[in-house]
Amino acid sequence: MMPKTYLEFKNSLELTLVPEQWPEALKAMWFDAKGDWESSHNIAQDMHSKLGSWLHAYLHRKEGDRFNAGYWYQLADKPFPNFTLEEELEEIVTYLIEIN
Repeated sequence: MMPKTYLEFKNSLELTLVPEQWPEALKAMWFDAKGDWESSHNIAQDMHSKLGSWLHAYLHRKEGDRFNAGYWYQLADKPFPNFTLEEELEEIVTYLIEIN
């Protein structure tokens, strides 16, 4: 079942496995929120779109690679964020819930 709110997404982190019916982008953010950067990155790098670039940018920002993150934010047509990673996670997840 798709989460309807960010809180529902956060509560889903108690699950052992990501729900199969979720879109790939939301799965990527779930893996990241669970602390599995690698699985999240594997999904994001296979998404050849502005959305994929945004996820990729966020992940490299989280990794601490500001230069690489900047490149991906540019591809996503997004400014480099001046707020926390947690706030960006919430922004991305909320956006993904709204478009699905």
